[in-house]
Amino acid sequence: MRGHIRRRKGNKDRWAIVVELPRDPQTGKRRQQWHSVRGDKGDAEVRLRELLTFMDKGVYIKTRRLTLGKFLYLWLDGYVRTNCSPRTLDSYQSIVNRHLIPNLGSLLLTQLHPQEIQQYYARALTEGRTDGKGGLSAVTVLHIHRVLVEALNYAVRQGFIIRNVGELTDPPRGKSSKMKTLMPQEVATLLGVAVDTIYYPIIYTAVNTGLRQAELLGLTWRNLDLDLAFLSVTQTLYKRRGICQFKEPKSEHSRRRLDLSPSLALFLRKYKEERGVERLLLGKPLGDDDLVFSKADGTATDPGTLTHNFARIAKKAGLPGTRFHDLRHTFATLMLMAGIHPKIVSEMLGHASVAFTLDIYSHVTPTLQQAAMKRLDEVLGPELAENQNVCKMFATGLENRDKGENLGSPKAKKWQEWEDSNPRPAVLETAALPY
Repeated sequence: MRGHIRRRKGNKDRWAIVVELPRDPQTGKRRQQWHSVRGDKGDAEVRLRELLTFMDKGVYIKTRRLTLGKFLYLWLDGYVRTNCSPRTLDSYQSIVNRHLIPNLGSLLLTQLHPQEIQQYYARALTEGRTDGKGGLSAVTVLHIHRVLVEALNYAVRQGFIIRNVGELTDPPRGKSSKMKTLMPQEVATLLGVAVDTIYYPIIYTAVNTGLRQAELLGLTWRNLDLDLAFLSVTQTLYKRRGICQFKEPKSEHSRRRLDLSPSLALFLRKYKEERGVERLLLGKPLGDDDLVFSKADGTATDPGTLTHNFARIAKKAGLPGTRFHDLRHTFATLMLMAGIHPKIVSEMLGHASVAFTLDIYSHVTPTLQQAAMKRLDEVLGPELAENQNVCKMFATGLENRDKGENLGSPKAKKWQEWEDSNPRPAVLETAALPY
């Protein structure tokens, strides 16, 4: 017998699980390991099967005292820190420390139940804020759920648990914020207000390329070829813990080459000349490794400062609530509405697939369908018109024949010529025969 269960004395809902381990290789003595489970007998039997499965796979680990909180720290240090970006690590650490550990961290990892997680989601929606001023939004709770599920998936892969109980819960459905895109006249108004600010070059470039804010701030003059009119995205600039840091693009699709419009290439060429003069006055010649959109002294532009000042410019232009990232949405929407193939737009945006692009910009789909149907009319219009003339002639011929019109009339002769050259199929002849 490899293991058995027994009820704890004096406790109706506590069970002891005894697992038989391999005998000691030196002394040959029998070895056992005891585990405690709270619940009914069925829960104890499920846990016993899990432990025996771990032993069969060779990954049996004594997890009797391992709480969810201790495991989450192991996950952060052992997996997230080495496999994810620093920004992702900061985000996960914040969720773990502020939400998961205070509410679920004391529970044993092996005894975590879907009901406990579901109850926490319900509490979080009403009283989940750390400042005690109400509940969390559905989007925040959904993000917490995704982090927990990812951590428990790692626990399954490592053999700590046999199933991910987080996948058995139903998190709240977060309401996605409405995407805001600008029309051409609104873009012109925005640029008209921004033209007198130091942020005009980066706003103008964002509208004409669809680059992310971090990609624009990480762009160097070496990444620009103004003779051949293209740029290359090779690094991004983020602010982490108050310090601006450069990093590689988040995916292979984000590392891309992007052709520039002639007007944008000319604008950037003139902008480079102006920046070169400014840098010479400061005694620091402009180099290829200098940032394109930097401060006057060449240091990196703070992403938070850009975001704040863009909001002020948008509000002054009569577009309150417009974010800098909305310029990227505007670029994509206008490109699709102009009839640019979605594959091209997807590549310019650095998306992983065309399906992802069309899913995000599904609001443009009705316009694209209307344009497509107009194009279909243009292609099939002449053929359909000829076919309609034939149908009218066919109907006229039948009508004349039914009326007994003179067979020598011009209409009757024209109909007879068409009928002789287009005999009806045999199936139509036999279809009228009685059974």
